[in-house]
Amino acid sequence: MDFQNRVGNKFGTMGPATDQEIAMDRRERLRKLALETIDLSKDPYFLRNHLGSYECKLCLTLHTNEGSYLAHTQGKKHQINLARRAAKEKQDATIQPQPQMSSGPRKTVKIGRPGYRVTKERDPETQQKALLFEVEYPEIAEKIRPRHRFMSAYEQKVEVPETKFQYLLLACEPYETIAFKVPNMEVDKDNNKFYINWDATRKVLTMQIFFREREGKELPALPQRAGDTNLAFHGGGSFTR
Repeated sequence: MDFQNRVGNKFGTMGPATDQEIAMDRRERLRKLALETIDLSKDPYFLRNHLGSYECKLCLTLHTNEGSYLAHTQGKKHQINLARRAAKEKQDATIQPQPQMSSGPRKTVKIGRPGYRVTKERDPETQQKALLFEVEYPEIAEKIRPRHRFMSAYEQKVEVPETKFQYLLLACEPYETIAFKVPNMEVDKDNNKFYINWDATRKVLTMQIFFREREGKELPALPQRAGDTNLAFHGGGSFTR
């Protein structure tokens, strides 16, 4: 490259430029171009350290000013490292399993309450009280069965809690969940006492539950005298009567 024809130079005053001068001129032109096109505030690899110099976090190089760093970003080393980083990120994205995003609870349109029938019964031998529930779900979807659970009176927020009652909940989509207020007695879950059946042909849920009195467990007796507790008093002071 011949620099003798540049603006401001007289003809014939300089010979052909050396390789070092060519490289310096190229870096200067790249620096000016980068200053016009690159915003350093958006460069993720640009870092200014505590000494006031600049670093390239990608290539681990140190630069004295912004122009030097910008010239470096246009160089071969920085461009190769950028290509390697892009290829690595693309490979990691294909290997890394995608997180399973939950869409939240399923929302269905309720079509109303199901029809039901409740019958009071009593065991002729044990005189146990029983309730027979028959609930109809004619519009139930395929492969879905009704579910049930017992709920304490203090779990619900609809009525004032009463200790004498508990609730039996029956749920099945797309119907609304219904609750029956039953005595707060222990449910006898023996095989011949607790009965539940789902008739897929008639689409009727039949449930029979027997109640029995809750067994009251006696608390351990408290000591009658203080001397029986084997307690020791520590510290100063005394008891007066």
